Amino acid sequence: MATETMRFREAGRDDLPAIVALLRDDDLGRGRKEAPLAAYQAAFDAIAASPADRLIVGVLGDRVVACAQLTPIPGLSRGGSLRAQVESVRVARDLRSAGLGAALMAQCEARACAAGCALIQLTTDRSRTAAHRFHERLGYAPSHPGRRSRFDGGRPGR
Repeated sequence: MATETMRFREAGRDDLPAIVALLRDDDLGRGRKEAPLAAYQAAFDAIAASPADRLIVGVLGDRVVACAQLTPIPGLSRGGSLRAQVESVRVARDLRSAGLGAALMAQCEARACAAGCALIQLTTDRSRTAAHRFHERLGYAPSHPGRRSRFDGGRPGR
């Protein structure tokens, strides 16, 4: 199946169960509390309503086998240039290491360039060592240590 050419398109609401399955089918996704599909539907609707956000799916035959979210972010740094943030990059477990992830990232890069972005960035959990190797093979270098704080009851949690 991976010898077929993967097609890319904007995700539709009907793709949501397949996208959620891709997100849940990894070590971190399995360890996170599973939200009801309605929570994902609300998030999908917000992404779809955003003029900038793109939820991209890769399709082989009729099967959604890859996904990524691409968001151009305006900023004042770098002369006021746009930067593209890539999130939720996933490829179906049975099709990994077949070049589909590289094709998905190339699609994200092409769309970011077309949107006028000066750079593309992504974050990945420290524990995703295979993802780090994959991104480095594509030319993504570790550049900035990241930090986060969760919000609990409207206030940052510690």
